[in-house]
Parts: sequence; structure tokens; C-alpha cells
Amino acid sequence: MPKSGNTHDVIVVGGGASGMMAACISAEQGKRVLLIEKNAELGKKLAISGGGRCNILNAEEDVHALLANYGEAAPFLYSAFAEFGVQEATAFFNRIGVPIVVEARKRAFPVSQRAVFVVEALENYLRELGVEVRTNTAIARIKTEGSRITAIVAQGFEFSADTYIFATGGVSHPETGSTGDGFDWLSELGHTVTAPTPTIVPLAVKEKWVHTLKGTTLTDAKITFYLDGERKLNKRGDILLTHFGISGPTILNAAGTVADLLYEGVVTATIDMFPTKDIGILDKELVALFDSNKNKLLRNTLPQLVPSSMVETLLGLVPDISPDTKVHSVTKEERRVLIDLFKGLPISISGLMGMSRAVVADGGVALTEIDMRTMRSKKVENLFVTGDLLDITRPSGGYSLQLCWTTGYLAGKNA
Repeated sequence: MPKSGNTHDVIVVGGGASGMMAACISAEQGKRVLLIEKNAELGKKLAISGGGRCNILNAEEDVHALLANYGEAAPFLYSAFAEFGVQEATAFFNRIGVPIVVEARKRAFPVSQRAVFVVEALENYLRELGVEVRTNTAIARIKTEGSRITAIVAQGFEFSADTYIFATGGVSHPETGSTGDGFDWLSELGHTVTAPTPTIVPLAVKEKWVHTLKGTTLTDAKITFYLDGERKLNKRGDILLTHFGISGPTILNAAGTVADLLYEGVVTATIDMFPTKDIGILDKELVALFDSNKNKLLRNTLPQLVPSSMVETLLGLVPDISPDTKVHSVTKEERRVLIDLFKGLPISISGLMGMSRAVVADGGVALTEIDMRTMRSKKVENLFVTGDLLDITRPSGGYSLQLCWTTGYLAGKNA
């Protein structure tokens, strides 16, 4: 028989972004709050978000434009974002000592540019509010009676409260503890849960030359995806070449659509490294470059046009052109071959990189089963659900964390 733990007003299960927010807001209202986390520390996934910089929110203040990024979930979110949206989240973080700076495409980051700084600020605020935090505490069982949760069993203890908030996250980055436990509990409690699949995730490619260029970024490039040779989708922005394929915001935000295409057939892609320049303009620039470097080798001249790390690899894709050719010897036809490569670098998509590399995975509890004004379950009267446990698809760019702050706030306020 489990030993009885202290009785609390609110128990929050999951110490990630939405869980910490929910615990803070409940405690602000004078509630006795227990925050349970199975990892050794809070905010493990938050600490690596945004490449370690933490894309804390998206600063789009037009709520219609903002919610358009949440797809079919948008109609469910208007009341939630009206109560706690971008401005309210920004004010909250300013209040706890995390000033925010807005960068390109309205992506917002902490001024410190450090995700761990955000985690530390939230932890400090939890301590200031007197929230009891139990880390290294894995949930063994959820006890219920009728349509209510009566207790949570963990580490041989039984913890009870008036209300419970599930904020365990989804299944992306399982190494951070996001292993889908909350989905299992919600299913057992009678909720409809859609199985998760990675939606914001890097893409694996077949070409070995891509792997050799890991760490190279193509700035403001355009990628076009083809299904069995037919053009289906194009995206423009920064593309990161990695040891397994391609990544970066542009690729992450295309992954959901590419996943659907992969079910239908062979997916290939071309990368246009100069989307703002047509072939004629690019040829004139290349002629001018060669004219001013007449006696230099091709391998030593092209770095003025393309990333230096790519020169040898690109020239390796056109074996008829030697890297040691002097630029004054490059023919018009050879120039055109190079330009065609710059404008249409071909790759073959072999798959998605899976949950271990996913930034966000879709799936989760059906929104029709949650009161989205409060985050209260419609099936379990003293349960609230937040963040990645909700079936909401969104792109990268701050939208995921903003969803965590908004749903965490509402759950914490209403629990």
C-alpha cells in the first residue's frame, strides 16, 4: 500500500515549459502546488530549444495571422489567446527577469540568447512562490473514482490534490524524457488520443556528399520538392546541411507535407542557392567574377560566390570541370553547367529523421474533449491538459512554446 503524501490544492505532472507555467500561475493565486518531474531537473527540453537559444515565442500580434499557423486547431484557440497571448507572455517573462528581443520573421528570443537562462528564471520564480518540486519522480499509476482523479502514485508515495494538470509533453526528443506517458494516461482515462508522428523534423537524404558538408548553411535558399518527378511544394529560407541530411527552419516546416508525399512515392528535391537571381543575372555575375580573377584557379575563385566549404563538393558533381582550371579557361557551356547546379542542386529524400530528432510531434488528445477556454478535461472533471498533449500541429518559429505558455497559463489559473 503506497504511503500517503501531503495533500495539495494542485498537482502538476511534468516540469517542462507548460508545466512550469501552470505551476507558477496556480501558486500566484495562493494555491498549494506540487510539481512532479521524472527527470533529474526541470525544463530539460526547454533548455535545448531553439538550438540552445530558446525561440521563446513568435511576436506576431495580429491574433488571426498568428493562429493561422495552428491549422485546424485555430478555431479552438481564439479565446485562449485572447486571454493570454503574445503580449501577456512577453509581459510575464519581463516580470520574472527574462527580457525578450524580436528577430527576423518575428521570432522572439531571450536577450541573453540562452535557453538555460529561461529555465533558471522559471525555477527561481517557482521557489519564490513556494511551489514544492519533486524531481526524479516517475508516475506509476493514476487512481480514479468515477469521473475524478483521486491520487497519483509515484516512488511508493500516494499524492492527492483537488485538481491535477497533465503537462508531460509529447514524444519529440525522447532523450529529454518525453516518452508519451501522458498519452497513455489520457487514453486510460477515456480520452481519444491520436497517435503521434514527427511533424517538425529534419529530412534524411541519400546523397553522401550532403553528409560531408555537415554544418554548412545555405542562407535564403529555395527548396522545391517533387513527387515522382511532379513539383509539389517549395519553401524558402535557411537550409542547414547535416551528417544525415538537411535541417533548419525551412526544412522543419516542410517536413509534415514531405511525410505525406513519402507515403505516395519517390520524393526528390532541388535546392536553388540564388532564388532572387535568374540564370541570366547569375551568368553576368559569374562572368564579372571570372574577369576580375582571370589567372586564379576555379577552386580559389568560387568561394566568393558560394560557401567555401561547398566548392570542392560542388565541383565534384561535375567531373568534366577540373577544380584546377584557371577561370579564364572556363567555357560558356561550363559556366552554364555550374549555374544550373547552383540553381538546381539535386537531392533525394529518403525519409524523416524520427522522434529522436523531432522538434515537435503531432498527435494528442482531441480538442473537442477539452474546454479550450480553461484547458479542463470534459471527461475527467478535475483534470487539466496542456501543451504537447493537445492535438495541435504548428510550425517552428516560436509557435510551440507560445502554445505552452498560453495553455499552461489557462490551466494554472483555472485548476
